[in-house]
Amino acid sequence: MKFDKLINKDSASLAVLIDPDKFDEGLIKLLKKNSTSFILVGGSKLKRNNVGETVRAIKKLTKIPVILFPGDESQLCKEADGIFILSLLSGRDPEYLIEKQVKAAKKIKELKLNTFPVAYILIETGSKSETQKVTKTKPLKSQRLILDTILAAQQLGFKAVYLEAGSGSAKQIDAKLIKKASKIVSIPLIVGGGISTAQGAFKVKKSGANVVVVGNALEKNKLLIKSLSKVFVL
Repeated sequence: MKFDKLINKDSASLAVLIDPDKFDEGLIKLLKKNSTSFILVGGSKLKRNNVGETVRAIKKLTKIPVILFPGDESQLCKEADGIFILSLLSGRDPEYLIEKQVKAAKKIKELKLNTFPVAYILIETGSKSETQKVTKTKPLKSQRLILDTILAAQQLGFKAVYLEAGSGSAKQIDAKLIKKASKIVSIPLIVGGGISTAQGAFKVKKSGANVVVVGNALEKNKLLIKSLSKVFVL
C-alpha cells in the first residue's frame, strides 16, 4: 500500500477510527457501501490486547485499507496494511515522543509493516481526552505554539500532521486554526476529535483538512456514516 496515494495535499478523504474494545461488525458493513478511504484501528488504552483480532475481522468484511493507530507498542499485527508511527509533539514526555517508538521498532520491522510517520498534536478544546489522561500531557492552546509545532513537524521530516481534539470531545478543532495550519505546511493535515455531524465534517474538510477522522460519533450512531459519505464522495 502506498500512503502517498491515500493521504496527500491534493485531496480530502474520510477515515474511520475503530476502537477494538467497541468493535461493531455492522458498522464495518456500512463502511463498505459508503465513502470511507481507510480504517484506523487502535486506542489510547485497551481493556484487552485484541488489535489483531479486530483487524482480521475487518479484513474478512471489506477491502478498505486498515492502518494501525497504536496507543502503545503492544498494538501491532501483521495483517494491517500499514501503521502510523505517532510521535506526541504536543507533549514533552520522552515516553511518547520516542520511547514507545523505540520499543515497537524491532517488531514493526519483523512484521514488515508499511510505516507512515505522523506528528500527533493534542489541541485544547475544553475536554480532557483519554489520550491526555494516559500520556499525562497537556494539549496545546496557544495558536502560535500550535502553528510553530506544525512547522517543526514538517522540518523534522514527518509525512503528515494529526491535529486531535480528543475522543468524544464536545468541540471540534476551530476551523480558522485548521485553515492556517493547512496553509503553512506542504504535508497533509489529518484532523479528528469532536466531529459528530456531517456539517461538522464538511466544515473541517472545507477548512483544509486532507483527512477527516470520525470515531466516537459512529460508535454512538453508525448510520451517521451515510450523511458523512455525502461529504466525501469517492
